[in-house]
Amino acid sequence: MKKIFGACLCWVFMIQLSAQNNYSILPQPVKLTKASGEFTFKNNTAIVVTKEAASFSSVAQMLSAQMNASFGLHLAVKTGNTKSNAVNFSYNEKLAEEGYELKVTNNKIDIQAKTGKGAFYALQSLFQLMPAQVFSTAPSNIAATAKNCSIEDAPRYNYRGLMLDAGRNFFPVAFIKRYIDLMAVYKLNTFHWHLTEDQGWRIEIKKYPLLTSQSSIRKESMVGRYGDMKFDKTPYGGFYTQEDIKEVIAYADKKFVTIIPEIEMPGHSQALLASYPQLGCNPDKIYEVATKWGVSEDVLCPREETFTFMENVLTEVMALFPGKYIHIGGDECPKTQWKQSRFCQDLIKKLGLKNEHELQSYFIRRIDKFITSKGKRMLGWDEILEGGLSPNAMVMSWRGTSGGIEAAKLDHDVVMSPNNYFYLDYYQANPKTEPIAIGGDLPLSKCYSFEPDLPELTEAQTKHIVGIQANLWTEYIKTPAYAEYMTFPRALALAEISWSPKAPKNYTEFLDRVKKQKPNMDALKIQYCPAELK
Repeated sequence: MKKIFGACLCWVFMIQLSAQNNYSILPQPVKLTKASGEFTFKNNTAIVVTKEAASFSSVAQMLSAQMNASFGLHLAVKTGNTKSNAVNFSYNEKLAEEGYELKVTNNKIDIQAKTGKGAFYALQSLFQLMPAQVFSTAPSNIAATAKNCSIEDAPRYNYRGLMLDAGRNFFPVAFIKRYIDLMAVYKLNTFHWHLTEDQGWRIEIKKYPLLTSQSSIRKESMVGRYGDMKFDKTPYGGFYTQEDIKEVIAYADKKFVTIIPEIEMPGHSQALLASYPQLGCNPDKIYEVATKWGVSEDVLCPREETFTFMENVLTEVMALFPGKYIHIGGDECPKTQWKQSRFCQDLIKKLGLKNEHELQSYFIRRIDKFITSKGKRMLGWDEILEGGLSPNAMVMSWRGTSGGIEAAKLDHDVVMSPNNYFYLDYYQANPKTEPIAIGGDLPLSKCYSFEPDLPELTEAQTKHIVGIQANLWTEYIKTPAYAEYMTFPRALALAEISWSPKAPKNYTEFLDRVKKQKPNMDALKIQYCPAELK
């Protein structure tokens, strides 16, 4: 079994198909026992937090606010002993870090958890036992009820992530918050924020103001398909101030979502070089923020000045983001300029390296050592394996599963994010009828078919697979509505695989539950692809 914040999940997967059809909770709980009847909320229904569960008070307040917004009910939050006609929050130290127990009867609702996270996830399951109105703020006379049942639940993986690329196209703070909201509904807990790219630098670094005044703006963008080579001749820019970042982090914290920033290096750095050309291999070159999609050959040069610059950038980034992970990219770094650079070739000889791949490993190891010295942990795409893996690195496997397998065999932790299962910029339905996308073929059924337990790994090595992530690259995704459309319903497959126990895959049953989520997604006003949900 997988690590669940240090706790071993040993429950038996007991939910039956009949129960699944009546209780369409996503992701599917570990154990759900259905019962007849329902609990009805009234204006005099209380929300009770026991003294031992005082840390769950913020979750109790969320329930109160939601019942008021959705049903016009004013439920007071009180401290005391559990009682009838109430939603009771209690502490249970025996549960896993994110685990919970939820019991709904005609007389009361009992929620037990060890942490606020567990109580929050219990609340998400409770909402899915209620009418879809619970996800709406539109006035309605629908009764507030919850189906009777008992649930015992905890996640399979402690890392359940979604990545949004804000480098190619910028998304406003309001949408970032909404994206976090939608993640939390389905118990996803890690938001990977891709903040720098060849086509734009999106985070304020006070020590280097040119990163936002110049590197955040490109003179034009590609329109249509890459092969058309057409451009709109319109400047495009945007960035997040440090106050924006703090605001989003505080918001995500309330939803128990951790944010991982990504600062790309040594590749995908053309926007940076547009402001600070001295960090490139051709300091006299006039760089500009990239306007074409794809991979740029303009990369950082491993000079001491470059390391000082990037360490200063990371110092400000780490001061903003309280999570333990810092993503440094490390992917798609062409070696052409390093091969042509006298400095790089001399450095390779000086360090006794074999080639440019080992030079990249040298670069990544330097950054890893710095990040580790600050009490953080470095995360990178699977290219950081090339030339030798840095000792403290965690690997995000995107080029299929091979990189993750290699890293796990080297006893490094891995987040599985294979492009053929979880690249959400791929088409999810017929390209002839879908909006333009980068290509590929990734319907909901294929997302759901992914299984992280890989036969190439031993039981001990499998424990290094700590989670799963889907990635939304945005070359062709310019608006929040389109970003949602490409994310849903495929994010529901991600949620189920990363949370629910390993079980024989039954796509028909899963799809039935996804279809029953349509009223909830409609109430949440999610833009989703309807192709497979008719």
